Amino acid sequence: MKVSQRLFEKVKDIWDGYNTHPFVDELAKGTLPIEKFRFYMIQDHLYLMQYAKLFALGLIKSREEGDLRIFAKLITDTIDTENAVHRSYLESLGITREMLDNSKMSLVNESYTNYMLSVGFTDGLAEIAAAVLSCSWSYKYIGDYIKANGKTEDNPYSSWIDEYSSESYAQSNQQIISFIDKAAQNYTEKQLKRLDEIMINCSRYEAMFWDMSYSTEY
Repeated sequence: MKVSQRLFEKVKDIWDGYNTHPFVDELAKGTLPIEKFRFYMIQDHLYLMQYAKLFALGLIKSREEGDLRIFAKLITDTIDTENAVHRSYLESLGITREMLDNSKMSLVNESYTNYMLSVGFTDGLAEIAAAVLSCSWSYKYIGDYIKANGKTEDNPYSSWIDEYSSESYAQSNQQIISFIDKAAQNYTEKQLKRLDEIMINCSRYEAMFWDMSYSTEY
C-alpha cells in the first residue's frame, strides 16, 4: 500500500463527515447564508497566507532541485491561482484589502495554522506534505462530491465548487500525493505513525474549521 493510500484510509471517515456538514451541505445546495460564507472566506484567506508559509518551509528544507520547484509552484498556486477565486468573491462581498488586513483570525484558525507551521519547523518534507494534504486533498474530496451530488447550476457558490473540482486543482493536489509517496517510501513504521498523527490532527482541525465557519465564531 502506498503511503498516501494509508493516510487516506486513516482519515476517510473524518472527510466523509465534511460532505454532510451543514456548511458544506448548504453550500452544495446554494442555500448557505451569505454572512456565513463571508466569514468563511475571510478566515480562509487568512489561512491561505499561513498555508503558503508552510510551502515556503518545504522549499527551504528541500535539497533537490525537483523538490524546490514543486514547493515553489505550490506557493504560486496558493497565492495566485487558488487565491484568485477568493479575491473575486471577496470583491463581490464588498471586502476590501484594508478590511482583510484588519481582520481577526479565529481561535480555531490560529491554532490550526500554528500547528501546521510547528510541523514545518520541526519535521521533514514528508511531514510537511502530510499537513498540507489534510486541506488540499480533502477540498478535492469535497469538490468532487459536490460536483457529483450538489446543485451546480444557478448556485451562487458555483465558482468555489468549480475551483475545487477542476482538473488543474486535481493535478496540483496529485503532485503533493506523489511527493509524499516518494519522500516517505523508505519510512519506518515509527515514522509512518508520525505521518498518521499529522494527517489525523490536521483533518480534525479541518472539521473544526467547518464548525467555526458555520457558527461564525471567533
